[in-house]
Amino acid sequence: MQMLSICIFGAMLFSCSDFLDVDYHFKNTTQLDSIFKKKEQVDQYLRNAASYLPNEGNLWTNASTPFQGASDENFTSFNDDRHAAIKFLLDEITDFSTYFVNYDQWYTGIRKANIVLQRMSEIEDISDLDRRDFMGRCYFLRGYFYFQLLLQYGPVPIVPEEAFAADASVDEMSLERATYDECVEYICENLGQAAEYLYSVRPSVEISIPTSGAALATLSRVRLFAASPWFNGGSGGFYTDWTRKSDGAHFISQNGDNEKWGKAAVAAKRVINTELYELYTSKKRADTKDLPDAVKQAYAIRPVEQFNPEDIDPYRSYTEVFNGDVAVEINPEIIYSCRATQSGKDSPAGIALPALMGGMNGLNLTHDVAEAFYMEDGTPFEMPANHWEAIGTDKLFSGYTLKASVAKMYDNREIRFYATIGFNHCLWPGSSYTGSTASLKNVEVQYYSNGNAGPPATFAVDYNHAGYTCKKYVHPDDNLASGGGIRPKAFPIFRYAEILLNYAEALNELEGTYSEGNMMVTGREENEILNAFNQIRYRAGLPGLTSLPSREDMRDLIKRERRIEFVCEGLRYHDVRRWGDAQQAYSKPVLGMNIKASSSQREAFHSITTLNDDKARRYFEYKNYFWPIPKTALNKNNKLVQNPGW
Repeated sequence: MQMLSICIFGAMLFSCSDFLDVDYHFKNTTQLDSIFKKKEQVDQYLRNAASYLPNEGNLWTNASTPFQGASDENFTSFNDDRHAAIKFLLDEITDFSTYFVNYDQWYTGIRKANIVLQRMSEIEDISDLDRRDFMGRCYFLRGYFYFQLLLQYGPVPIVPEEAFAADASVDEMSLERATYDECVEYICENLGQAAEYLYSVRPSVEISIPTSGAALATLSRVRLFAASPWFNGGSGGFYTDWTRKSDGAHFISQNGDNEKWGKAAVAAKRVINTELYELYTSKKRADTKDLPDAVKQAYAIRPVEQFNPEDIDPYRSYTEVFNGDVAVEINPEIIYSCRATQSGKDSPAGIALPALMGGMNGLNLTHDVAEAFYMEDGTPFEMPANHWEAIGTDKLFSGYTLKASVAKMYDNREIRFYATIGFNHCLWPGSSYTGSTASLKNVEVQYYSNGNAGPPATFAVDYNHAGYTCKKYVHPDDNLASGGGIRPKAFPIFRYAEILLNYAEALNELEGTYSEGNMMVTGREENEILNAFNQIRYRAGLPGLTSLPSREDMRDLIKRERRIEFVCEGLRYHDVRRWGDAQQAYSKPVLGMNIKASSSQREAFHSITTLNDDKARRYFEYKNYFWPIPKTALNKNNKLVQNPGW
């Protein structure tokens, strides 16, 4: 089997920063015996094993996984090999497709981690502490690779930790899939060992090597997903007939187990209890926008210990997590990160930048995403009267300019809206541009049919189809026109905001108490839930909750908060699936602005419009909860069964 082949080094794939680089002096002919004598060589071997990890910072262009591009949040203006995730939305993927075929390479990564663990004792020049750290890196890789397999393909075979004999038969190497719960337990076992062995902090030169906190954060996500309805008895009987041939075990549990929410709460609490992480906040400045009275009143009733919202700048506190202003090494919110291997037009900023600034102009967010954001006082968005009319005066706050020509429907929105969404008449500073054309700097981007965000003459599809894009990863300097460039950015694979919302969600769903080791958590514990939830709200300049609503209402609030806080971070794809909400989310019409209207037709442009072009379609059936296992993998393992519906 290729996935279990005894190869030493494979092709370098997309990877996360310097952690995954491998010195060129290692060749395919390198012998294992020589590798395992020296610490430096084993370190390089581990870095190569990690090179098979997906680069999660490549969200849309040349992405390693489909999770952001195939989310209901967005679609790309291009349906090609470099933007293949849209093919999942358009029902163009089959088990013969060659897009996002990660199955074999992730098993290769697992095998490499297994080899290091088996031969760890052979390293001669390593301290006991470093040996433990190397073991932790192996356990992390093994757990993380299996988690990636679980996310994309559902339950998968768990291969033996010791290699098959060289003369093993194909039948011996053919393995049945483990159940979803068996995969989860094995993943968590490895991540737990990784958390025990890994260093808790890294020097700057090793910033992309996982820490114990990275292992705990991954464990938190795994436990939360496993506790969620779709994988915890709540799939409505869809997987009733999907059973393992050898023993009849259901691949997806048909019975709910509320204790899984307790495990998820404990996993999040373990990260919180490290006291290594906190939400990033930027201090209030002279141009910081005044907080609405509703925020001050809520804080007076229900404060959080971590910070006072009146002391911070909410806009900078959120944007600087993503736009490259603050180095990941000094950002206390980032638990584990990577850097996109792409630059220029292919970067998350480059695909959003308009064509006249050198960008691809090909990333489209839906109106549903824009509408999800609250008003600045925390109330849900409501379309104002004469919503298409201009606000009439420039508004400046936190270095951001809301132009006078912006429609009223975009006025007085919560801070994260401006930090995340690019909309009609939005200002793109592009200050790195050094040319002499004034119109290529401080660009007021217009998506009208005759606006300045039209496609270049050489690439007719290079335009925005929805009237919205993502500015989350765009720094004010970013500009690809003459002399400009994209500021390097770290992508936060895990950040503390997720841990807080994981904790709030798990406690809200937990019934009674749950104990694990010396930790005990109590379901619906008001202070714990509201402290975690309100930190997110106050950091965003929104009012916190002053009392705990019903379980159902709190569930809806958490879902909405996750949708807003984590826009275009790759989580929405998984959230709607684990909640069992995917069919509803993907069956909605794809809405945007009427980009066929000209600048003289403001009202027509700012009308919510069902997009009917060939890119703005959605297709979702039960089979789409998982990606199809590649036909090549099925051909190699006669006990491997395809996912339902494929």
